[in-house]
This record gives sequence, C-alpha cells and structure tokens, in this order.
Amino acid sequence: MGDELKPFVDWKWCARNVGRFVLVDTRWYLDGTSGKDAYDAGHLPDAVFVDMDRWLSGPATPESGRNPLPDPEVFAQGMRDAGISDSDTVVDYDDAGGVIAARLVWMLRSTGHHAAILDGGISNYPGDLTTETPLRRTGSFTAKAWPEDLLADISEASSDAFLTMDARNRDRFEGRQDPIDPRPGHIPGAVNVPCRENLDATGHLLPEPQIRANFERAGVLSAAKTIAYCGSGVTACHNLLVMEQLGMGTGRLFVGGWSQYGHALDRPVETKT
Repeated sequence: MGDELKPFVDWKWCARNVGRFVLVDTRWYLDGTSGKDAYDAGHLPDAVFVDMDRWLSGPATPESGRNPLPDPEVFAQGMRDAGISDSDTVVDYDDAGGVIAARLVWMLRSTGHHAAILDGGISNYPGDLTTETPLRRTGSFTAKAWPEDLLADISEASSDAFLTMDARNRDRFEGRQDPIDPRPGHIPGAVNVPCRENLDATGHLLPEPQIRANFERAGVLSAAKTIAYCGSGVTACHNLLVMEQLGMGTGRLFVGGWSQYGHALDRPVETKT
C-alpha cells in the first residue's frame, strides 16, 4: 500500500484497507470558524482531529505569511498527540473537496510519510456521522526538516526561471477583490489554475483528462520548474498533489504565498482588468 499510494483515494480504497490507515479530519475555515467545533458536532467514525492553526502552521507575520510551515518539532508533536506514528498511513478529509486537507497530506508526503486525501470528503460519506472521539495511544513520530528542494522562496516565485502557478479563485488572482490581503492582484507572470476548478459540484476530483486540460490551458505541462502558491500555502498544496496524481511530477510550494508577497511593497503586482 505504502510506496504506491497516490495522493487521492476514494471510499472503495478505504473499504479495502480497513484498519490499515489513520483517518484525520482537518476542517479549517478562512473566516475563523472553528474546525474543532465542526468536528465535535459530527465527524467520520474513527477520525481524529488535527488543528491547522496549532499544528500545521507557524506564527503568522507579514514577512512569512499567514500560514508558514511550523517548526518540525511542533508538527511532530501534533502528529504524536493525534496517535500518528512514522509508519502509519494517513487519509485526511475536510468539507471543501480536499483543498484544506491537502496541507497535511503535502506535509506528510514531502517528509517521506504515506498520506492521501479522501476524495469527496465528509460531504459524500454514505453513513452516519459520530460525535465520539476515538481513543488512540500517543504516536511515535520523528521530526524532520522541511525539504528545501520542494520549497520556493519569494525571489524564486518571482523569477522567470520558474513557472509560477496561483491556486486562488479567479477574482482574487485578477485583482477584482481581495478581502484578506493588503494588495489585490497576483505575482507578475503567474498563471491561474484555481484549485477548486479541479473539482466537480459534489467535491470529487474531475476526470483526469479534464483536469489535465485545465492545467494545459494555463500553460502548465509539467510540475518540473513549477512553483505553486495561493493565499498562504494551504490550497496550493491541492494543485501540487493533483499534478502528482496525474503523473505530472513534483512541483515546489511557495508557502508564504500572496499573504507574504502582498506585504512586500517593493515588489510589483499584476492585475487583469
């Protein structure tokens, strides 16, 4: 199961592998709504909750963005507290088609662990939700440095040497509005592949040929020399994992995203009017 695990799995895969993975709920909301409250109100059976702000992000600053990667030891402690060990396979879900769950899955896969997004997430679960929290022993999870070859900084994301891909919705990319960050627009030269356009109306991945066509229309033919960003390094992970799912290779993540770039007032901004 491990080495061949693709970034996305479905309910059929879960049914074939009962007892062989840890199910994780990482619901999180940009407006500050509590993902933990949503979990407590009802979640998938046997799922544990992992908090984005506490375990999957470091302190926000204008220089690093809203959701920088946490210290590796903080991440490791969050995994241990959730009962996750180095050898475990993790299947993560949310209620947003996987664009939030992608952050934990990218963090795990990038550090050599087995993890996948549950395609369709909680919204498509065929059974009843539960309010019972599973009891799990503390995991044995080793802190590992974030891989420099899978990350990009603000200078690289601005460089002509890379194809920079923005995962935000088109209205924010084009600069028509931005209720979150200080300047509307996008990194000059970036192309727009909205991660939510990887999904159908039910929150499942579109057929692979259709997704591939969406990337190709934006000029993204391969993950090589491709840098993905979004507002703060969360939903950009979805585009990276989708490319991997399609066999396009492994791109790089600019974690700071627009929340970092928008504060760098010495750097130019591009809009589409």
